[in-house]
Amino acid sequence: MNITGAARRPRLRCSMAAGLVALLAVQLNAQPAAPVSQPPAPFVKEGVTTKVAAHTFVIPDGNVGLVPNVGIVVGTRATLVIDTGLGPRNGEAVMREVRKVSRHAELYLVTTHFHPEHDLGAAAFPASTRMIRARAQVQDIAEFNLQLAGTFSKRSPVIADLLAGATYRAADIVFEREHRLDLGGVHVRLIAVGPTHTRGDTVIFVEEDRVLFSGDVAMPALPALISPSSSVRTWLEALAALSELGASRVVPSHGDVGDAQLMADYRRFLETVQRRAQELKAQGVSAVEAEKLITTELQPAYEGRQPGRIAAAARIAYAEATP
Repeated sequence: MNITGAARRPRLRCSMAAGLVALLAVQLNAQPAAPVSQPPAPFVKEGVTTKVAAHTFVIPDGNVGLVPNVGIVVGTRATLVIDTGLGPRNGEAVMREVRKVSRHAELYLVTTHFHPEHDLGAAAFPASTRMIRARAQVQDIAEFNLQLAGTFSKRSPVIADLLAGATYRAADIVFEREHRLDLGGVHVRLIAVGPTHTRGDTVIFVEEDRVLFSGDVAMPALPALISPSSSVRTWLEALAALSELGASRVVPSHGDVGDAQLMADYRRFLETVQRRAQELKAQGVSAVEAEKLITTELQPAYEGRQPGRIAAAARIAYAEATP
């Protein structure tokens, strides 16, 4: 895929409900006959911000569900924040951490995608903050708005309280495929790569630091193809293009900071699914049976990485395969 522009193909739509189940799945480690423990509350943790490169900081997620890895990129003139946490209270925590590493009045905000834990803390940012969105992300918000926030709010009173009154912040800058920022000695590329996890997935590359914020496009867990427009083909094109950036460090939406191996792992998984789907379709195997076969074949190799996501990838790869 040409990362600065590519013709968008029509995308087959998959079940949003099934995707939400995959997104919201929580793995609990409970002893037999013991009470089931509740997952940690999804709060952005303060006082743990880590400098990962000369100009780039990360507030780590601590491997807590519904908490993103938040990025802070500091130039000599301006600061860029990447993702906000779940609701205004978490956005306030992010801003307190930003002020520890930057006093710049000029502030930019971008989110890797529109899901609540990445975007709905934006209201806590100063009014002067310039919100940057890919046009496809604007479309996601217009189509789905607060549906997922409503689903999250039913999970617990804590989450409902965090999301109470939360809304999406309007974009000050809207771009098509790529937007460049000069923060003062630090240059950042914002690149729209969807439809992958969502239609409006956006990755952020800090050029001087060679740090890539990959969002959900490359993470330790398997890829979650949960959008009605998710595409295995487009996801592979995006990963191929991102690999050419030469990132030395890769910060996923969730999970530990890694390197380019995160992209390589995703490419290997999706290429395997795509190849098997093509083979099975050519053999006349039905979509339902192909999904079952691919899931059964791959699940043992991906235990601990949310293998429940294999089925959606297989279903979409089969739909995209030629007869």
